Amino acid sequence: MKLNRLLSVAAATGLLVSISMAGTSKMDFAKVYEKECQGCHGPIHQGGVGSDLRPKALKKKSREFLAETILNGRENTAMPAWGHDGASVKFSPDDASGMVDWLMDWKNTVELTLDLDKVKQTWTKLADREALAKKYPVDKDGNLKYKGAEVKNVKDITFATERDASLVDFIDSTTGKVLSRHKAGFAVHVTVTNKAEPRYAYSISRSGRLTMFDIGAPGQPALASVQVGQESRGLAVSPDGKYVMAGNYNPGGAVLCDAHTLEPLKAYDTSRVIDPDGQIGPSRVAYIADTPYGPYFSFALKDAGHVYIVDYSKPDFPIVGDIPNIGKILHDAFLNENEGEDFGRYVQVASQGSDLMGIVDQKTKKLAAKVYTGKKSKPHPGQGSSWFNKKMGKQLNATQSMNFGQVVIWESPGWNVVKKIKTAGGGLFVGTSPHTPWIWSDCVLGKPDKYNEVHLINKETLETDRIIKVGKTKGQLIDAKTGKVLQEWDATQHEKVPVNEQAFGKEKVLPMPDHLGKAVKNPVQPRLLHAEPANHGKWTMISEWTTGRIGIYNSETGEFIKYIENLTTPTFTYSVEHRQHVPGA
Repeated sequence: MKLNRLLSVAAATGLLVSISMAGTSKMDFAKVYEKECQGCHGPIHQGGVGSDLRPKALKKKSREFLAETILNGRENTAMPAWGHDGASVKFSPDDASGMVDWLMDWKNTVELTLDLDKVKQTWTKLADREALAKKYPVDKDGNLKYKGAEVKNVKDITFATERDASLVDFIDSTTGKVLSRHKAGFAVHVTVTNKAEPRYAYSISRSGRLTMFDIGAPGQPALASVQVGQESRGLAVSPDGKYVMAGNYNPGGAVLCDAHTLEPLKAYDTSRVIDPDGQIGPSRVAYIADTPYGPYFSFALKDAGHVYIVDYSKPDFPIVGDIPNIGKILHDAFLNENEGEDFGRYVQVASQGSDLMGIVDQKTKKLAAKVYTGKKSKPHPGQGSSWFNKKMGKQLNATQSMNFGQVVIWESPGWNVVKKIKTAGGGLFVGTSPHTPWIWSDCVLGKPDKYNEVHLINKETLETDRIIKVGKTKGQLIDAKTGKVLQEWDATQHEKVPVNEQAFGKEKVLPMPDHLGKAVKNPVQPRLLHAEPANHGKWTMISEWTTGRIGIYNSETGEFIKYIENLTTPTFTYSVEHRQHVPGA
């Protein structure tokens, strides 16, 4: 018998002993599931990015297999190893077997319904928007017109999210200086800006808190907040600057708010919808996107396989398009950037249960095409990439594949796949801008020895030119074809400097330390994700989940410039200037 087989048998035997002794775990399984698991597995355990965990589905698998999965994770998936050091919640074997028991016995006793009146009751004004606008004027182009301003223009600001610290950060994109850090709900997920009035920014947390900020005033104060649900994801602002829409996982639905006050205006409940199998049940809302193509918001019914289109220019903000049968488990989306009248016309939405990108035509309000990304690929475009390839004379679009290292590229409006490019492991994000010759692809869901890489794929040749690889003590920029190291830098990891939470009006903020902590004695493998253009295209920012820092790189050469340190699980970054030009972003 081979050694790895013997080890597997030994591990299973150990788990069997643990399960036979289960019952001593003091873990609050419901609380841990809500905080750590439901983002992938769903509030009613129905699955999504993660597997279906309802008792009927779990009975097909052995308890030993399930406990082993919790402890050791699954490579090339979003499932972490909860039994290993570094996990946000450390599971013992007894905790794992207890969680399996809890999942096996779980019953869905409550199906929540989105209620506009209840949402309205949570609305809170935190500062006087008009008074701040008068005291700290910002012109229509975003220039700050008062003495002592922290930046010259609000478009110089990049947002960053510190997931496990529940923080939104505002960073000067031209220097890398962190201007302020605000408490904005557990696991802040998405931040967006008001393109018509870019001094106003918005964030949505996984805990359902929608917050509005004035990034033109000193300290970027929060103006208002509202609890749109218990668990939320998507967020978009109408191009005319009048409305903001947030999407919920639980209770399923979307909430439309006034973009100047954050007061809720309408709720779109999705607690009773028809899924692709003809069953009636609740659906989470995944992506939400605005478009310059028309007065529309569109959003995906994740579990129902539909996309709704809302016309916010009409009284009562009606649903004017319902596009069914796109696929199973809809997730994120981005818009095409074809020049001319078709700019932003098509919503390209990932169906992770059907391994395709559904192309929704907002002109006809019908499904224009399905782009198949490969068996078990689970497409995840994130912010997506759309660019014009001069060599081919076509607009191209790209998505990541979560389950294995592959970037899929297709044309628009032909909707034919033109290339599948291999990377080092499953990823979550691809990103680009007119200022860089590459699309930047992370490998964050790959194996630990590969998730510290970002691949730079040439937008003309569709070949990988360079690889950014950050190790425990040094970083490297590598020529992908020859393996030659083009640049090497010090990637020493430092302990976080503790700071005390401070009051800032009616909200909580964390100051940014002005010095580095001691060098870490036992550094961890950096986990790189989400490349975002910044500093008017000169820089690209890459988050390092495990090391608590953001790396800044030259967008034209890929060379490392410097780090922003002292952060907690930095995830999503968002450049106001860059996103001004990206439809739906």
